[in-house]
Amino acid sequence: MAAVKDAGFAALVTLGLSFPILAFRTQEDISNHLIVVPRWSWPITAAILVFVGRFAAILFRSRPRATRAPTLPKAPSASATFLIRYASWFGVAALIAFPMVMVAALGAGGSLKWINNYGIQILIYVMLGWGLNIVVGLSGLLDLGYVAFYAVGAYSYALLSTTFGLSFWICLPLAGLLAAFWGIILGFPVLRLRGDYLAIVTLAFGEIIRLVLINWTDLTNGYAGISSIPRATFFGVPFTDDDDGFAHLFGMDYSPIQRTIFLFYLILALALLTNAVTLRLRRLPVGRAWEALREDEIACRSLGINTTNTKLTAFALGAMFGGFAGSFFAVRQGFVSPESFTFIESATILAIVVLGGMGSQIGVALAAVLMIGGTEILRELDFLKAVFGRDFDPVQYRMLIFGAGMVLMMILKPRGIISTRTPSIFYKEQKAISGSLVKEGHG
Repeated sequence: MAAVKDAGFAALVTLGLSFPILAFRTQEDISNHLIVVPRWSWPITAAILVFVGRFAAILFRSRPRATRAPTLPKAPSASATFLIRYASWFGVAALIAFPMVMVAALGAGGSLKWINNYGIQILIYVMLGWGLNIVVGLSGLLDLGYVAFYAVGAYSYALLSTTFGLSFWICLPLAGLLAAFWGIILGFPVLRLRGDYLAIVTLAFGEIIRLVLINWTDLTNGYAGISSIPRATFFGVPFTDDDDGFAHLFGMDYSPIQRTIFLFYLILALALLTNAVTLRLRRLPVGRAWEALREDEIACRSLGINTTNTKLTAFALGAMFGGFAGSFFAVRQGFVSPESFTFIESATILAIVVLGGMGSQIGVALAAVLMIGGTEILRELDFLKAVFGRDFDPVQYRMLIFGAGMVLMMILKPRGIISTRTPSIFYKEQKAISGSLVKEGHG
């Protein structure tokens, strides 16, 4: 009886929350008037599914399990150890070969969508996730305004390139430095804050940056954005069909996919640089100071660690990598506007870090593949329109799907996809530890 009550309560809550979202949809009638069309079966179906799932979960948990004598964990096999140790190298090799395999399999035209929409888009969020992982995963500072540094990097390149004619290779480090500067500016007011209060201030900082971009029209052009941003070149060689272009220089036939492949390898190099710097810093005193700050700020201060410098370095380095990613975003799109840097972007990046496992580099990369790649896959599910109607667009429900997925992850694997952590220092033998032994996001 208790299981039925619990499942019924969960179904009732689902019905109340999903009713305004699923029960009504708007469409235009013959006179181009906006009308509301009810669809009562959708929230009822959702409530029934939640009831059945919750009831089954309660029964499964309450089922008595046979007691067994404790056994020692088995040591992983040699092949499993090899795969775990060299998984990152296998992934890098696969990414390097990805554009060539796509071009060989689908041709220049067919592979363009896969390289651009899947490869480049996912790698941008992998880089952003690794940058935010320094602040949230390693330092334990909950940052909800990370998209502000992303915007600073994008607008820095857009303004410097269009106003002063600077090349991408000069603007890239400048954009990172400017984003790091703004990270330090954010760090100073929040030195005494932690937890929820820190999250609120960083959220406000992200919104302030977005409102400045909208209202400072003399500099940023407001909602109209900045267009005609110069494209990146291969160290001064443009990707054009001219005699001085990339294709003519290397004796190849011109194809627009050449620029896309170059951008893919460029963002791959930037992401790998972010990962290498992060892993290196973890082994240095500053990285161990970050982890000490995450575990207990009071104990960290009592050990003589300068928590002010520790927090500022975390904000600055995380912001710098966000600025690099923003600069690449601007050169890839050729256009930037405030609509690209809303709070939902910060929420998506933070969700990638949490879903992958805060502090885990591989976990963040896997979460980015699932969340960003999953969004793109939803665009390909045209057959669902035959089931739910022509007006059904699965992309519109991506946040609902990801929200349900996050809830399931928090129930099944609350520490993320990769729930183990590798300590930065160890005695005699390096062993992975459980993520439950690490305080994450409490700084």
